Amino acid sequence: MASRIAPRLLVSSSRLFTCSRGRLIPIPLLPRISPVTLTPRFQSTISSPDSYKLSGTTYSKDTYSNIPSSILDKLDRNLHLLPSHPISILRQIVEDHFSSYTPLVPSSAVVSVHQNFDELGFPPDHPGRSLTDSYYLNRDYMLRTHTSAHEVESYKKGLNRWLLSADVYRRDEIDSSHYPVFHQMEGTHIWDNSELHNLPALNAELEKKLEECNILIEDETVISPSNPYQAHHDPIHAEQITRHLKHSLNSLIFRLFGHHASQKGAEPLKVRWIEAYFPFTTPSYEVEVYWNGQWLELLGCGVVMQKTLDLSDVPKKSGWAFGLGLERLSMVLFSIPDIRLFWTSDPRFLDQFKQGEITTFQPYSKYPPCYKDMSFWLPPSSSAFHENDYCEIVRDVAGDLIESVTLIDEFTHPKTNRKSKCYRLNYRHMDRNLSNEEVNELQDQVQRRVVEEMGIEMR
Repeated sequence: MASRIAPRLLVSSSRLFTCSRGRLIPIPLLPRISPVTLTPRFQSTISSPDSYKLSGTTYSKDTYSNIPSSILDKLDRNLHLLPSHPISILRQIVEDHFSSYTPLVPSSAVVSVHQNFDELGFPPDHPGRSLTDSYYLNRDYMLRTHTSAHEVESYKKGLNRWLLSADVYRRDEIDSSHYPVFHQMEGTHIWDNSELHNLPALNAELEKKLEECNILIEDETVISPSNPYQAHHDPIHAEQITRHLKHSLNSLIFRLFGHHASQKGAEPLKVRWIEAYFPFTTPSYEVEVYWNGQWLELLGCGVVMQKTLDLSDVPKKSGWAFGLGLERLSMVLFSIPDIRLFWTSDPRFLDQFKQGEITTFQPYSKYPPCYKDMSFWLPPSSSAFHENDYCEIVRDVAGDLIESVTLIDEFTHPKTNRKSKCYRLNYRHMDRNLSNEEVNELQDQVQRRVVEEMGIEMR
């Protein structure tokens, strides 16, 4: 549900707080223990011309197979489970806030296409299904593109409240806020339909707690044909579920961003609710916070589609769900300017963070970039070219040395109608200077591969 584009915003150093009578009181976080002891998931990851072998399971390749070695190498990193890593710190804060929810961690990033799309109501022509957007082992199995791929199996566990965090995979553009592997967190609260009459009292309790917080909530959303209650839901119950969703998430947002609003005479924290669309919820919403002079998108949420719960063998339950991107929020809360930093093993980065604390990242180096331009004619069928495919080759060659890939020029020949594009590839090492010779070698490798694999012609 959550977007990944993370604006470069700054936040002052802070600890965790709870709201009490308009003030924020520091709270020490206790380490949260996962209900399952996990081991690295893909200790044996092998790609051959005919198959992928992941942790002992072999997946035969076909025309859908499109996972490069650079992505396979990320499968056992588990950044969200490293106690003092910013992504894990944020996960723990959310888990601490929803302390009565059961934390879940899936054992594998591999899911069936049915789990990732069909169970959640994605239409057959949804762009997320395309080979340019997702990583496929073959036509039947893929790397999950969102944590929602585990919704049905998690509901089947019989849990009414759970939080699930995991790494997810999508082919994407290259810049400081996009990466093909990132981390999401999904939460849900459902009730037996026989218990929904208790919601007004629960909502009144949540409202009372929010009244103690210096928060200004802008919510002009309405139920409409474009964002309806579900036909088989009692509108009174659906309204109360939606209210509980909004109160719960407003409370979480204040937990994460409310430290400035707690100061004497400070402006209230501004939160804005916007109508949205997701295939697996309705009504659906996106939530934004006004932070450092601009609106920042935080998360997506909504009332769970009843057909998802029916498929999960809990047809007599109803409730809500939300999803957020952990990198997105971590970049803002910890002031981390480049998403590649999350993957570094440099102690100058990792040693800056402590479990349970949000602290401002202190840059330890800034090496100069080295950019190279690449101009080429598109293949005769220009529709066969997709920027994500181009970026995937660049990433597979340069890895985390590539900082950004930007389209700087397009041209159509006036006589032949041939089309060309020019991209600027910006290389930068996070820990040392790159020599021009090193960059030239990477650029040559990229050029050879895009010519061979994409059918383009260099200008």
